[in-house]
Amino acid sequence: MTRRSALLGVATTLATPALVRAQDAFPSDEPPIDTKVPVRRNVSSFSQQRWQDHFDELGVGCLLADITSRAVHYWSGDDLTYRLYPSSVPMSEELTKRGYTEVVRKRENPSWTPTASMRERDPSLPQRVEGGAVDNPLGTRAMYLSWPAYLVHGTHDTRKIGRQSSSGCIGLYNQHVEDLYELVQVGTQVRLL
Repeated sequence: MTRRSALLGVATTLATPALVRAQDAFPSDEPPIDTKVPVRRNVSSFSQQRWQDHFDELGVGCLLADITSRAVHYWSGDDLTYRLYPSSVPMSEELTKRGYTEVVRKRENPSWTPTASMRERDPSLPQRVEGGAVDNPLGTRAMYLSWPAYLVHGTHDTRKIGRQSSSGCIGLYNQHVEDLYELVQVGTQVRLL
């Protein structure tokens, strides 16, 4: 018997009670995993999409806001550029609009005026927040959709990204919306899914 095998034997003997206790920590009567309903988490659903699955043609570009995975996909009109960004989504289904629209205008450092329904839900909201203000919920860039009061915009509050936190808009980190803003043209097709 060598010194190495003796030390290994002692270590194994000392570790055996810990291994037995660890095995007891897992329930033996748990159902097999194949009988459980899978849980869809944001990380697992945050994956690349194909524009052809959502649009008939590229036009000047396509933007897909996937509410379920909380992600924004962009394809350029020449199909050479693809971007995928995490996003915030509406707080509830009644604030969520789904379907096809398009980008009708763009603004750097947009000002923000809460809608009447926002002010009804929260009367403490200001009448208006000027563009460039740190407390402006639209962040540094905004792309307005043909649906009134619906935008794709940035946010200074990075805690909102990846969450149900908006009153209907799709929010992005400011650095992401600035990148996307340079790519998106007025007339870009948009789908909220």
